[in-house]
Amino acid sequence: MRLLDDFSASALIAGFVTVLVGFTSSAVIVFQAARSFQASPAEIASWMCALGVGMGLTSIVLSLRFRVPVLTAWSTPGAAMLITSAAGVSMAEATGAFLVSAALITLSGFSGIFEKMIGRIPIPIASGMLAGVLLRFGLEAFAAMHSQFELVFSMFCAYLLGRRLLPRYAIIVSLLVGVFLAAWHGLLRLDEVHLALATPVFTLPTLSWPALIGVALPLYVVTMASQNVPGVTVIRAAGFQVPVSPLIGWTGVANLLLAPFGGYALNLAAITAAICMGREAHEDPARRYVAAVAAGGIYLLIGIFGATVGALFLAFPKELVLAIAGFALLGTIGAGLAAAVGQEAEREPALLTFLVTASGVSLAGIGSAFWGLLAGLAALLVLRATPAAWRRLFRRPG
Repeated sequence: MRLLDDFSASALIAGFVTVLVGFTSSAVIVFQAARSFQASPAEIASWMCALGVGMGLTSIVLSLRFRVPVLTAWSTPGAAMLITSAAGVSMAEATGAFLVSAALITLSGFSGIFEKMIGRIPIPIASGMLAGVLLRFGLEAFAAMHSQFELVFSMFCAYLLGRRLLPRYAIIVSLLVGVFLAAWHGLLRLDEVHLALATPVFTLPTLSWPALIGVALPLYVVTMASQNVPGVTVIRAAGFQVPVSPLIGWTGVANLLLAPFGGYALNLAAITAAICMGREAHEDPARRYVAAVAAGGIYLLIGIFGATVGALFLAFPKELVLAIAGFALLGTIGAGLAAAVGQEAEREPALLTFLVTASGVSLAGIGSAFWGLLAGLAALLVLRATPAAWRRLFRRPG
């Protein structure tokens, strides 16, 4: 079996770090989104179950199908939007809105409309956006020294020694040192971890105009613009070629099936996916898909055991998570910057994309990655507006 032949400890650890970063950085927002619809504790657990199973199955199946690290995630901007849009909307109406949003995502994917739009983004612009999205993780890794200097500095030293002596396992060494020191200083909050299976709770959906306009359409736009656009560009900026339409389409199908149980929105991951696509997952790019499969397996456990696994991930100190994420993404940040500024003709638009994305600006509920992309494309339009230049820039390879 090829998966077993391609398996590596570094890919397994990269998958674990991916889930650790993704879950600890945004799970609280999903909890708040569920509570904003007056969800009961059982319904909140059902949300986590549906999202975990959805992310797990789509990540595993799509990665194995295309042999590319394809990672899915819940829509964090979508969850934030739900918190502000829940007033006067019942859980049944919200579920109906989730289904409509999922149907639109499915249609956008399988129709090929989304792929046609995303396929015309130049590589330097995409790379600038990728580097801008990931920059804050690199900065926060060192900013974490303010509150836990010994922990983070020791992890950094372990990472450097690992890069020197055991390059493929530098992140593993750094993570083990961090866990040991966190346990030594009593920073691991393991007392709240209790084994319990999650039980899906079905909500019969209903449709209402206020929910369709106030929840479904904004959720669709935010998920596509803030999540799927960066997700696709991260894949392409990392050098992987994969058909976009089925990726988007099948995440929409998973949304349709899981929406009645709390699966409000699934999409392609961007930041966490970059961990699976970097050299820390494996030196051979053809074997990095194993990291996404491993992450999918852990997400499945989160879905099955619900709050138990969630509490386990939340037991890690924040500084440890920030540090390991930043160190794991150093290579990807460097590669993105190199690709962004490597061509002098596109350097300024790519740099503008990087700066706007890294600024974290958010307008109309849409994150900075989308606005950075627009800024870079607008700069290209102004600086290189001749028809011949546009044909050369946007011509598809081959």
